[in-house]
Amino acid sequence: MSELAKRIVFAIPAAALFIWITWLGGWYFKAMMIGIGFFIQSEMIKILDGAKNPVDTLFPYTIGLWVMLSQEIPFSFEIGVGIFVLFVAVQTFNKSEFDLSELTTTVFAGLYAPIGILSLIMISSIGSSEVGFTLVMLLAFMVWGSDVLAYFGGKAFGKHALAPSISPNKTWEGFFFGYLGSAIGALAVWFLFPYQSGLTLVNLIPMALLVATFGPIGDLLESKLKRKAGVKDSSTLLPGHGGFFDRFDALILAAPVALIYLKVLVEIGNVSF
Repeated sequence: MSELAKRIVFAIPAAALFIWITWLGGWYFKAMMIGIGFFIQSEMIKILDGAKNPVDTLFPYTIGLWVMLSQEIPFSFEIGVGIFVLFVAVQTFNKSEFDLSELTTTVFAGLYAPIGILSLIMISSIGSSEVGFTLVMLLAFMVWGSDVLAYFGGKAFGKHALAPSISPNKTWEGFFFGYLGSAIGALAVWFLFPYQSGLTLVNLIPMALLVATFGPIGDLLESKLKRKAGVKDSSTLLPGHGGFFDRFDALILAAPVALIYLKVLVEIGNVSF
């Protein structure tokens, strides 16, 4: 079986499961996303260690859990400050020499994926359960559409490398095909649920463009980390797809951007969920 066939065989039931749990919403969706967040963190820590950027393994998970549950925890800001102060104290007294690189990479591993996961959870909580589901589907289909068309468009027409030192196979042609894929994904969901998202086509197109811009940056960031660590995939947990970080790299960076965009629309009165 070819690599592409493996990807498709796994992707169809996995996508169906993701959509179903997203439809269930509430703590079903939150539990799924928090679990995905922990898998991504675990893979990130291994990659950073392999890239000779040591990570304190306790604090990223502690910080990550705090971030992902911050909407549910009373005094979450105060708890977060306490976790950070404790971490700095431990780093100061645990080493004979203060390791700034470990401090930086540990905070990065603790915040990067969880912020994306929290953004998805917050998007799912906008408006009614139907609206939240539709908004998550919009974002997911924008990312998936962008990924698919960028891949096939790049293979068919790619001539100019996008970032050759990071990911030699990615091209500018594929990148621009990603904009078309994001728009197609957005339109597909919008036509399926036109009254549930609360968005008009005028609101939708800028969101698709933002997602198609920042999603590939998340992809390139992961590629840069993997290249430095000398690994092809973040793990082998997902057949044909590598690991959770490989599968969600674009989504976890696009999600905060999409959340900010949706919040701005509400603030300026262009949309009411």
